[in-house]
Amino acid sequence: MELNEITDGLPEPVRKAWERSLASGRAALTRRTMLRAAALTAGAGTLAACGIPPAARTTGTGDSVANAAEDRSESDKEVNFSNWPLYVDTDENDTEKHGTVEAFTEATGIKVKYTEDVNDNVEFFGKVKPQLAAGQDTGRDVMVLTDWMVARLIRLGWVQKLNQSNITTAITNIESRFRAPDWDPGRLYSYPWAGIQVVIAYNSKATKGKPVTSVSQLLDDPELKGRVTFLSEMRDTIGMTLLDMDKDPAKFTADDYAAAVARLQKGVDSKQIRKFTGNDYGQELSSGDIAACLAWGGDLIQLKADNPDIEFVIPEKGYVSSTDNMVIPARAQHKANAERLIDFYYRPEIAARLTAGIGFVSAVTGMQEALAALDPETAANPLVVPTPEMAAKVHVFRSLNEAEESDFEEKFSKLIGA
Repeated sequence: MELNEITDGLPEPVRKAWERSLASGRAALTRRTMLRAAALTAGAGTLAACGIPPAARTTGTGDSVANAAEDRSESDKEVNFSNWPLYVDTDENDTEKHGTVEAFTEATGIKVKYTEDVNDNVEFFGKVKPQLAAGQDTGRDVMVLTDWMVARLIRLGWVQKLNQSNITTAITNIESRFRAPDWDPGRLYSYPWAGIQVVIAYNSKATKGKPVTSVSQLLDDPELKGRVTFLSEMRDTIGMTLLDMDKDPAKFTADDYAAAVARLQKGVDSKQIRKFTGNDYGQELSSGDIAACLAWGGDLIQLKADNPDIEFVIPEKGYVSSTDNMVIPARAQHKANAERLIDFYYRPEIAARLTAGIGFVSAVTGMQEALAALDPETAANPLVVPTPEMAAKVHVFRSLNEAEESDFEEKFSKLIGA
């Protein structure tokens, strides 16, 4: 399957944004950089060779009755779980062993077929789209995808509503700030697996010790001219710019969006901004070739470990965050078992083991205390466990309707020269 088949039916600006993401954007975050880079290369070949015809684009209702299959959970004590590579706790001596997955089986008697086949949102969408569009089982009972993709699947009616009686631990323990995204109010379809933060990063050696603390400084400080990069992910760069302009990314208008683009365009025209990047900013930041940038929190843990000159800052006006989320696809054969798995990962001690293993933000209340006992160093890292002061500054980018997505992506593409 070719990429143009995956993005069949999307407006041109949105299609281009997906291609950017696939090449170097959030779709290539370094939480699993090396493996994902290899997987992307291999995946491209797989897609090209799979020969699956494009499915007709359909619009669903999100009605769990319409997209449910007979649930075999009682007779088949199994669950098929698709996740990203290196996105679960793994035994250092045996990469096939995942402690929390095995703990779930021990606690419930349900065997988990754990598959690391989500190399990026776009590619994975291409894998499951033909079956979902045809109303068929994908062979998966639970899968982890990023919020904007989950929003799209909900809109298409290709994921199932969760049985609230099967996820009482998750309902109780999800942190309040993750409870009501506008694309899934009340968490009827999804629960976060992990959170992703966008912050400001700088190389203190390259700035000669001068801190970089705001988007305004990135855009206006003459000492940084030509040594600044922003992210090629529209929601992250525009979201951070909106915050700097005292606009809430969760509530902005089309005029606000246009003003943010104009603010960035000024930086492009003056050559204050060198370029817009995907995760390739890491090497240039570490070498000092760029002095400061917008960066993803998960990247910085490893960058700081490798280079003590790397610093990060939470801007006074706040930062944007997104989530990867567990969802149950339409026609899944083991829905109740999948719900028990989702619920299991909202036990604080299990969430702590997961967080210690992957180094990304957890959405589980009570996890921090368990993590402090298990891994004090990770528990003290604000990129993994945001301080209350940081958590108070987090914002999300609101959902876009199809017309907005097309319009905004087109404007952003012109801005970054994509």
